[in-house]
Order: sequence, then C-alpha cells, then structure tokens
Amino acid sequence: MNLHVIPGTFCKLVLVYKGKWILKRLSQMGQKIAFTSSEEKIATEAMDKLIKLYDNCALEEADVIVALGGDGFMLQTLHQTQDLSAPVYGMNRGTVGFLMNAYAEKDLIQRLENSEEEALNPLRMEAITTDGSVKTALAINEVSLLRAGPQAAKLSISVDGKTRMSELISDGVLLSTPAGSTAYNYSATGPILPIGSDLLALTALNAFRPHRWRGALIPKRSRVEMVVLEPDKRPIMADADSRSVKNVAQVNISSADDIQHRILFDPGHGLEERLISEQFI
Repeated sequence: MNLHVIPGTFCKLVLVYKGKWILKRLSQMGQKIAFTSSEEKIATEAMDKLIKLYDNCALEEADVIVALGGDGFMLQTLHQTQDLSAPVYGMNRGTVGFLMNAYAEKDLIQRLENSEEEALNPLRMEAITTDGSVKTALAINEVSLLRAGPQAAKLSISVDGKTRMSELISDGVLLSTPAGSTAYNYSATGPILPIGSDLLALTALNAFRPHRWRGALIPKRSRVEMVVLEPDKRPIMADADSRSVKNVAQVNISSADDIQHRILFDPGHGLEERLISEQFI
C-alpha cells in the first residue's frame, strides 16, 4: 500500500490499495465535531442521525460545533460557547433560520471545510434596577427597553455622555447590532445594517413624542445610556437576547469588543448576502 498526502486547508490522505485510489480526509479522521440541538423533535432526530454518521465529542473538545435548531437556539449556543475557541456552524431545524445553513446529512465534512467565517461582537448591557442592583448580560442581536405596564415608556437617551434626547415617550426603544438588524429591529421599521459597518441601529418602538422620530444610526464604539423617567409610574423592563431584567431605572449599553463569536456559513450564503436578500422579500 502506498500513501500520498495532498496539502490543503484540511490535509487529504490518499491510499493506493491494489491499484485503486482511496481518498480519505484527515479532517474526517481527526476533526472533532460536537453536535447540539434544541429540544424540538425535528432537531433531536436530526442530531441523532448526524452523530451516527460523523461521531460526536464534548463541546470543550470540539474543533467545530454544529448547532441544530432555529435562530433562537443559535443565539443560545453562541452565548453558551463564547469562551470556547471552536466556531459554530448552524443547520436549520427551526423556523426562520436567518443565522442557519440549510440542513443536509450528506457531505457535512466538505461543507465545514468550504465554509466561510463571520466574526460578531455582542452588545454588553448593564441594567440598574430601581432598588439599586446591577444586572449584566450580552446580546448578539439587540438590547431593548420595553414598557411593562399600561403607561407608555418615558426615557432620556445619551450617547457618549451627551444627552441626545431629553424625553422619548414610546412603547420602548432598542439598540441593534448589524447581525440583529433583520430581527426585532427590522420588524420595528428600523434599518438593516451591513455586516462590518461599525454602526448600531437605535430604533424607537411606536414613538408618541417626538411623533416623527424613528431612530438613529450611531457608531459601534459609542456608549449609550438610557434613563427611565418616572419609573414608578411607568415601569420598564430591559431585554438582552431574551434575558430580561424587570423594573430598570437606567440601562447602559456598549459593544463588547473583547468577545468575538465565530459563525460558519456555506459559501455565497453569508450574512452579507442574507442581509441584502431580506430587503427584497
């Protein structure tokens, strides 16, 4: 038996046995994949099938993590694995699947080998409650402040220490990353931001006063401070990727440049293409 090694992103091992060339990928032989899924039946069944085909390892030992579910589960996986070096490749076994690749059982190793990486920085939320306690959370999509009672929210907004709006009366307001700009932000008529634009979208939710104000674009490295006016009369909750804090008095938001989420996409289907396509639906 003769052996040849073909160099590449992942080395390929070619065995010559009885005159026949047998191609094996060293990535398939040594690349460690950790599978994780949402609790939905369609996702757990898909994971069981893929584990039988490609084996499985612990998240901490993985070279790449494959997440099966929808966008919500993808966000959950990114948060849970933010301290690990392995990138995450999502396959859609949910509904929308904006952050996911198409599901297929065949050729997973090749798809991982050919995938393109996007790096995302989350937002860091510091929420100060009316009793003085401080809660922190990270958000890959957006941080939102929402009214928690029958009265409209009343807020003041400062950017880098300068008051930009002394009083906003609305159902709430959100600050979105480019990756999250097609989610809640877009539903609230906020702008879609290109990946890598170094901008954040500040979007009002049903603004009553100023009536015509819909939001603003601010630099990614800005620090945004939102102070709740009349918190006892107009209670507000803060939310960072579905992790909520009730009865907030002030929320400070900044980009967490020290944290980087690595996401893998099939060629030609990265976030830039998805952001463009979303605007023509």
